[in-house]
Amino acid sequence: MAKKQLTYAEAIAELEEILAGIEKGEPDVDDLTRHVKRAAYLLRYCQSKLHKASSEVEDILKNLEEDTGTADQP
Repeated sequence: MAKKQLTYAEAIAELEEILAGIEKGEPDVDDLTRHVKRAAYLLRYCQSKLHKASSEVEDILKNLEEDTGTADQP
């Protein structure tokens, strides 16, 4: 069975859940490291998704400007 790809929204929700648990003091010391490692992974994942989306939007806008010939017009 194929593993489902994590979405940005799911990653953010999991980060919020981890943060809420830490703020409440829920994880014991033994689990804290695991939670922090997972949070670090999720943060990197979200940053990567945002960077990719930003690059794609910039490319789309650049192509639109080139297609319409408005690159030099205000």
